[in-house]
Amino acid sequence: MKNDSLPSGTTPSPNVLRTATNWQELRFYQKADTLYQLTFAFCERFLPRYGDRTVDQMVQAARSGKQNIVEGSEDGKTSTEMELKLLNVARSSIGELREDYSDYIKTRGLTLWTKGHPRFQPMQNFTRSHNHPDDYAPFFQTWSHEEMANIALTLCYQVDTMMNRYLHNLEQQFVTQGGIKERMHAARTGYRQAQDRHLADLEQTTARQQATITQLEATITRQQAAIARQQAALEQWQARYEDLRQRALKAYNDLKAQVEESRKQG
Repeated sequence: MKNDSLPSGTTPSPNVLRTATNWQELRFYQKADTLYQLTFAFCERFLPRYGDRTVDQMVQAARSGKQNIVEGSEDGKTSTEMELKLLNVARSSIGELREDYSDYIKTRGLTLWTKGHPRFQPMQNFTRSHNHPDDYAPFFQTWSHEEMANIALTLCYQVDTMMNRYLHNLEQQFVTQGGIKERMHAARTGYRQAQDRHLADLEQTTARQQATITQLEATITRQQAAIARQQAALEQWQARYEDLRQRALKAYNDLKAQVEESRKQG
C-alpha cells in the first residue's frame, strides 16, 4: 500500500524549486476527493436543499479540504511555508466536516459505529483499502444515512491522520532545507563556490604552466650558452688551423725558394 510520506524526489538539493508532489497520488487527497463526492451525495439525499445552511457548509468544507490539498501541493514547488499553511487549512476544513457528520449522527439519534459494533471493523477494512471515489460511488444511492455518515466520519479521521504524518515530514523538510529564500541562497552560494573552485583550478594550472615555461626558458638559456661556448671553441680551432696552415705554407715556400736558389748556384 502506498505511503503518504514525502516523495523521494524531495531530498535536499541545490535546486531552487522543489520537486513537485503529485497530489493525485496522495492517498489523503484521494480520500478527501471521495469525501467531497460522498458529502455531495449525502446532502442531496438526506438534507433539505433550501433553508438549511448545513448543506452549504458541509459541501464547502469537503470541497475546501480537497482543493487546498491541490493548491498547497502546487504552491509547494516554490514555497514550503505556503504549502504548510494551505494543508493546515485543508485539515481544518476536514475537521469541520468531521464535526458536522458527528453532529448529524447525534442529533438524529443514529448509532455511532465504534469498536465493538459489528459494522465497525468491516467499515475500517473497506475504507483503509479503498481510496478513490469510484470505489464508493456505486453505494451512494443505496447506503442509509447512518451508513454514509459513519463511513464519512471514518474517512475524516483517516485523512486527518495521514495529513498529520505528511505535515510532520514536510515540517522536518522545511527545517532541514528551508524555504525558497534558503534554497535560492544555497543555489547562489553553491554556484559561487563552484566558480571559486574553477578559478582556483585555473590559477593553479596557470602557475604550473608558468613554472614549466620558466624551466624551459632556463633550459634554452643553458643550451644557448653551450652552443656559444662550442662556437667560440670552433672559432679558436679554426684560427689555430689557419695560423698553422699559413706558417706551413710559408715554410714550404721558403724551402722551395732555397732549393731553386741552390740549383741556380750549382
